[in-house]
Amino acid sequence: MSLLKQSLNEIHKRRKSRELSAQDLLDASLSRIRETDDRIGAFLKLDEEGARKRAERIDEGDEDPGLLAGLPVGIKDNISTKALSTTAGSRILGDYAPLYDATVMEKLEHSRANMVGKTNMDEFGMGSSNENSGFHPVRNPWDFDRVPGGSSGGSAAAVAAGQVSFALGSDTGGSIRQPAAFCGVVGMKPTYSRVSRFGLVAFASSLDQIGPLTRNVEDAAVVMQSIAGFDAKDSTSADVEVPDYLSALNGEVKGLKVAVPREMMGEGVDAGVREKIRQALKVLEDLGAVVEEVSLPHSEYAVATYYLLAPAEASSNLARYDGVRYGARVEGDNLVDMYNRTRSSGFGPEVKRRIMLGTYALSSGYYDAYYLKAQKVRTLIRRDYEEIFQSYDVVVGPTAPTTAFRIGEKTEDPLTMYLNDICTIPVSLAGLPAVSVPCGLSDGLPVGLQIIGKPFDESGVLKVAHAYEQNGERLPEPRIGGDAR
Repeated sequence: MSLLKQSLNEIHKRRKSRELSAQDLLDASLSRIRETDDRIGAFLKLDEEGARKRAERIDEGDEDPGLLAGLPVGIKDNISTKALSTTAGSRILGDYAPLYDATVMEKLEHSRANMVGKTNMDEFGMGSSNENSGFHPVRNPWDFDRVPGGSSGGSAAAVAAGQVSFALGSDTGGSIRQPAAFCGVVGMKPTYSRVSRFGLVAFASSLDQIGPLTRNVEDAAVVMQSIAGFDAKDSTSADVEVPDYLSALNGEVKGLKVAVPREMMGEGVDAGVREKIRQALKVLEDLGAVVEEVSLPHSEYAVATYYLLAPAEASSNLARYDGVRYGARVEGDNLVDMYNRTRSSGFGPEVKRRIMLGTYALSSGYYDAYYLKAQKVRTLIRRDYEEIFQSYDVVVGPTAPTTAFRIGEKTEDPLTMYLNDICTIPVSLAGLPAVSVPCGLSDGLPVGLQIIGKPFDESGVLKVAHAYEQNGERLPEPRIGGDAR
């Protein structure tokens, strides 16, 4: 079993007693990556030299190491890092080297975590399978013929395979939670504006949010404690006090009111997934929670709403990639020809599709009919949740309607691919915190339980997730590199 599959607290105890060093942890990470990543493809690039220097500095310190000190971490490749190029999974950015670190990287450095490398992703975060990477797909550690989910598939797979202690991803419409569900790990999308977006390569600015992927809920709380908080460099950052997330993990859910939307448990959800969610709800009931069915009446419009709003924002955000200031450039006969050639060769098919969708939705004569109407529906979706949270503490349902599907199974049918985010998109449109926690296997593949909370109530979400985790069905280890399942 990989050393890095131990909890952060277990590793911290061994670090504190000097049984383990940051160098030991780094060696374990790099060894595991060499052993498994030729089949998984979780990483786009490694920073072995920089990571070794950081490990040496961490080991030289005499003070009590913090919970994250020396821990190898994978960083999704749309988070800016001075130490390593940042491509957002796209060839149009080539070997773009940021001049600054994202705020979350500064926070991790302060916590003395050790970045090992940048993880693979769907290009600019646009995808639900990690097959849209501009470089190579990622494979699910549970079954190499299946996708790990997207767009943070590299981060989820790296954690599931024990290549790193934890990873950071970004979530626009489900890009942390869905890969977490597919790979059998914990993935958290914080409340929009809880974690700084400064240094995150933008896809849809009103939706993007950075969050952790970890092996258990306690680890997610530890990482959240490190990266959350106000940032003056992010104009959307909320100046809201960050509570002690670990103190919320007391296992006490007696009397808590849990809402289960019937729309999340109906048509389109696999029978095996539905059964695992029902079993998880029974665990919460046995712990004293009150579970009741509710309705989110406007959630049926969420996917259509998202695929108008997110591409519209992407159309605006991606206009900066023109071959002039940074990234790849293909010469042409004139300026317009250079633009066309650069974008044609640099952007992949899914990115081009979404740019065209977004540009159309924003175009003269269609703005009111599509973009403006989608914004109004977004408000209705948010109000549905506000109404439910007047009577309930959390909303619970599946993270994804299916388990991990086969590589290539949905690439020819974009609509079917988009519908895979039907359970996560409404939460993103409402800007709410949510976590996916493993709740068993269906046909040998992980199922994710999604727990959704009130704005800035990450503590409540983590509390319920932790209570379930401690009492619910545990996953075996995926069979990788000779590991026993």
